[in-house]
Amino acid sequence: MENKAIEIRKSSGERVPFSSLKLAASLRHSGADEDTINMVLQKVADELFEGISTKEIYNRAYAILKRKKPIFASKYKLKKAIYELGPTGFPFEKFIATLLNFSGYKTAVGEVVKGKCVSHEIDVLARKNGKICLIECKFHGEEGRNCNVKVPLYIHSRFQDVCKTENHEAGFKVPDEGWVVTNTRFTQEATTYGKCSGLYLLSWDYPHDDGLRNRIDRLALYPITVSTLLTQREKQFLLSRDVVLCRQLHRDTFYLDHLGVSETRKTRILKEIGQLCQF
Repeated sequence: MENKAIEIRKSSGERVPFSSLKLAASLRHSGADEDTINMVLQKVADELFEGISTKEIYNRAYAILKRKKPIFASKYKLKKAIYELGPTGFPFEKFIATLLNFSGYKTAVGEVVKGKCVSHEIDVLARKNGKICLIECKFHGEEGRNCNVKVPLYIHSRFQDVCKTENHEAGFKVPDEGWVVTNTRFTQEATTYGKCSGLYLLSWDYPHDDGLRNRIDRLALYPITVSTLLTQREKQFLLSRDVVLCRQLHRDTFYLDHLGVSETRKTRILKEIGQLCQF
């Protein structure tokens, strides 16, 4: 079903040949069965035209999955759901902190730490097994914007300033690791600098097999924005109350009562979340 005659337009503006193999891989990652994948591929192929955007292809595939089986659609929209955590980036910081909490870290968001030269507000400070990680989050609200080398360069300089501090306040400990986390991707130059400088880089698909997507799927820690049943207003209400994960809403269902959600709809929402989180 490969159709190299049709060129599609990526969010960056670059034009590339349409690849049914890549589309099939993303559908397969959502958990869709092969019959569903083939049906989506056929429908999308029938509607292709020269210069169609990847966003339009995504929307068409998502709509089909939502009609066929919403659980597939929720997982398929994971990357888009993380973009929906914006626009300020603060919910993304809370999301990263919450992900780390479920991996055994104790976290604090927005703490101010003294450096040798200046003080720094740290997005996420994470502690585990005596190790302290200073984590900076770079959130992009638009697709197609990757993190270039300037980002880890800047974060590394902040990390070094904190490490060189002569702060002797009670309980202060020099951080062991500096992290840079983004919801998009790093350029090759950025990952090269990260490896050379000792920074830990975490993006949508980096490190290989242990990026954000892999961690979220492995631990079933889906952001509330993946829901196909909650409205945008409801999602924003939940995010404003620091409910960033589906499993948090499954635990604190009273938020749905605050929103005035009917019992019938509440049952559907909790069923969707239960399937996602494998309860």
